[in-house]
Amino acid sequence: MKIRRLFAPAAVAAVTAPAALITAALITVTPAFADTAPAAPRPQAPSPGRPAADDVATPSLMELEKAAATARQAYDAAVAAEAAALRDLARELSDRSSLAVAAAEAARGAEAATRAERAAADRLAEAEADLKGLPEAATEAERARAEQDVAAALTAAEDAADAEEAAASRAKEAAGARDDARSAAAGRAHRAEQDTEKALAAKEAADKALAGARKEAEAGACVPEDRLTVTATGLPARITAGTTVDFTVRVTNGTDRTLDEVWPYVKVEGTDDLLDVLWSTDGSPEWQDADADHYAGAVEKLAPGAHADVRLRLVVGSSLPAGGGVASVAADYLNDDMSCGGTSEFLEYGFDVVAAAPLAGPAATRAASPAAPARGPAATRPVGAPTAAGAPTAAATPTAAGALADTGPASALSAAVLAGAAAAAGTGALVAVRRRTRDGGA
Repeated sequence: MKIRRLFAPAAVAAVTAPAALITAALITVTPAFADTAPAAPRPQAPSPGRPAADDVATPSLMELEKAAATARQAYDAAVAAEAAALRDLARELSDRSSLAVAAAEAARGAEAATRAERAAADRLAEAEADLKGLPEAATEAERARAEQDVAAALTAAEDAADAEEAAASRAKEAAGARDDARSAAAGRAHRAEQDTEKALAAKEAADKALAGARKEAEAGACVPEDRLTVTATGLPARITAGTTVDFTVRVTNGTDRTLDEVWPYVKVEGTDDLLDVLWSTDGSPEWQDADADHYAGAVEKLAPGAHADVRLRLVVGSSLPAGGGVASVAADYLNDDMSCGGTSEFLEYGFDVVAAAPLAGPAATRAASPAAPARGPAATRPVGAPTAAGAPTAAATPTAAGALADTGPASALSAAVLAGAAAAAGTGALVAVRRRTRDGGA
């Protein structure tokens, strides 16, 4: 038994920033920032196995596999997004980031401007002291020179003070830009972490639903599949007792996955009697008897959108009384992953059984064709009953020909089995028997 294991790596790429810095940055994200910052796009994960209403059908195994794959992809995307967010945060926390470099340069410029402002202030103080300390005997020229020195020192001090103020402002702005970038990166990393947690929960729920469905499939809980269809062609409307009739059953896989093993179901009944059915395919050209469960061989690896034809031969005993007959066709499948199911309804083709020689004319060879659907246990109802004195009708008009017998909700047993000899077992039971046989069990 092959059961694929859905696995998504949880590891993320290592980041270059120290873990302590990243942790500190995440902690410093305030609730106000977390509430007001724009949310990054978040991967959306499905909620498999949870119908929106009671009347929604239970998801099939194929649908659950798709949901699990989608959830795994969403989780992988969330893990990748979280890793990228952590790398961005590490870059912003690094001293080598562009904003960090700019802030550091602005801080050094502010420190230099502060030193220059202090030096200019010292020169002003010295010039003022020199002017104040001139002796009484100082000449006018000496006093004028001292006053000029004070004025020049004052101008230089004022310019240095302005430069220091501007440098401090630039340093503050640069540091603010750096801190804002770090805070934003920390917020993105925090939201990415939350997204990963949600995606992981969705993936685990999808995996759990899929595992449960596979477990049911292993136990024989098969599901109806409306996209698997089966039709019969070449079955005449009038068949003579004591003859053989060849016709064809076509099985079509309308799903989007390969069905590994498909069993066409063919059951033909006359008046109070089962008719012998032989089958043959290109792979098995010799005629073989349909088995006790009315399966006509098996089709291997039926690809999506493909069909397979099974040739059928109906052997009509000469002792079969005149009356009506019906051919019921359906199909079941079993995949290598142990998922199984079949057509939810079976198609019926009615015909007349003629005890005498075949009638001349087109009526003897006209093919039976499906008519309007008829619900209910039509498999045992005679179709195309003869007229008075046992004479067949001139043209077969089977009221249940082509009827799709309703088998109930998605969890009901397959109609192919309800119409078969093992009606109480159900499709799942018969498919399970096939599975055990195929796997070498008892």
